[in-house]
Amino acid sequence: MTTIKTFVFNPFQENTFLIYDKTKECVVIDAGCSDDNEYSTIDGFIKEKDLILKYVINTHCHVDHIMGNAYLVDKYRVSSIAHKEDFPLIERSRDMAMVFGLNVQEPPMPDYLVNEGDEIKFGNTLLEVIHVPGHSPGSIALYNEQDKFVIVGDVLFHGGIGRTDLPGGDYDTIISSIREKLFTLKGDVVVYPGHGGSTTIEFEKNNNPFF
Repeated sequence: MTTIKTFVFNPFQENTFLIYDKTKECVVIDAGCSDDNEYSTIDGFIKEKDLILKYVINTHCHVDHIMGNAYLVDKYRVSSIAHKEDFPLIERSRDMAMVFGLNVQEPPMPDYLVNEGDEIKFGNTLLEVIHVPGHSPGSIALYNEQDKFVIVGDVLFHGGIGRTDLPGGDYDTIISSIREKLFTLKGDVVVYPGHGGSTTIEFEKNNNPFF
């Protein structure tokens, strides 16, 4: 049984997820922590629960989702994971941060690259990688079949979809990704998006105005 802890970080109110199981091994997905207070918040939780951080994973590499990558990778000496199609977003992240008046530590390039069908394992937990481009070229969802949840980044929201007007975004592609990759999951799978509250596959299939 996995436990999902959600932190809401940075001025973009981005969801950072920390997932762990009874082995105490954990991963951080979309490390949005951006200042000393937010670093202390996630560090404190890891210490309180006596967790062992294994990986820092990105569903995609827009600046609000990678602000804490450098901090966590350096502090915990762990590897980072992302899709190679989002490399250009990492390379431009500091410039993008400056546009919003933010100062971001230079994020490390991913140590491991993943694609459709790959598996990320830690403790007793397995996350299946689903490539869902459209919000960004390298957007991925992380699906846990056993506990029926999927971390989707900014592809699908409660009653909405991700922006497609940013560099690398494409409306037709994101619609296809959701229809063909996410909506084929079982209806009771819980969806955890990169902003806002959780939802389910069934609810979005029946109520999302984009479908």
